[in-house]
Amino acid sequence: MAVTLKDVAARAGVSRSAVSRTFTAGASVSDATRRRVEEAARALGYAPSALASALTTGRTQLIGLVSNNFHNPIFLEVFDLFTRGLQERGLRPLLVNLSDETDPEASVRMLRQYSVDGVIVASSTLPPSFAKAFRDAGLPVVHSFGRASDQPPVDVVGIDNVECGRIAARAFLARGMTRVAFLGGPVEATSTQDRGSGFVTELAGAPGVAVTTSYAAAYSFDAGRAEMQRLLSHGPPAQGYFCGDDVLAIGALSAVREARLDVPGDVSLIALNDMEMARWEGIGLATIRQPLDAMIERSIETMVATIEDPARVPRAVTFPCELVERGTLKPLG
Repeated sequence: MAVTLKDVAARAGVSRSAVSRTFTAGASVSDATRRRVEEAARALGYAPSALASALTTGRTQLIGLVSNNFHNPIFLEVFDLFTRGLQERGLRPLLVNLSDETDPEASVRMLRQYSVDGVIVASSTLPPSFAKAFRDAGLPVVHSFGRASDQPPVDVVGIDNVECGRIAARAFLARGMTRVAFLGGPVEATSTQDRGSGFVTELAGAPGVAVTTSYAAAYSFDAGRAEMQRLLSHGPPAQGYFCGDDVLAIGALSAVREARLDVPGDVSLIALNDMEMARWEGIGLATIRQPLDAMIERSIETMVATIEDPARVPRAVTFPCELVERGTLKPLG
């Protein structure tokens, strides 16, 4: 039979309310009583009921962790970091798949049914209005990998995607390339728009440099491969392609090699993310690294702060990125 709160109280020689207070965050209980209760709980193998705690405190400790691109391997790393980080703080992640979801109201209704304490939107492709819908419904929300602004409607933790485009452009210019291209993800994604904008703007003043842009249907291997195959079928390749995502670039790399072009001799590729796969033997992807660990840590800290103080003013936090040179980028000199 399961060990109950009553059993712990009897072994510790205290009241049941004292046991309940011991396992309720912020409740008043003496150090001596806490020690006796915790020792009794360990001896009996007792674990407090999360449901009972929720009924007492009004908090479920559930955090909705929502995303819309489960086909991209980078999110295995993202979800690993988020779930471990939340669990270390006594919070419980509720993973929600929003693939192909266009109506935020349906997601709001679902998460309210679960009585989540807050929501983390982990996506660079969902628009700011999606995260705002949760805030409008009275749910604390953080938009990770979202688009920063001076006065964001919700807390945003992300990177400067415009600057990432500039970093890629400068890398190609430093290698004397005169035919370069941006191969982005979905054109409607703010991350795609900003990365492409920074890339094109940085090259605008470079004499004798031809720049083209194209877009894949999704941030996926198949979409990157298909778009590169289309580009190669229409004429000579660019010397350098800035692909807006690692998995997109790996798909493009597959198409380039299939066309018997040398990488990086004929074609250089720069991606963005620096997921684990980018470092694998046989891929060696040059990429712009975003600091996932620090970004996710800040997202969780912000989530906790927003739950504690729902009236706090939202702000945007932007993390710097850096180019990681590997085998798909022509060396300098």
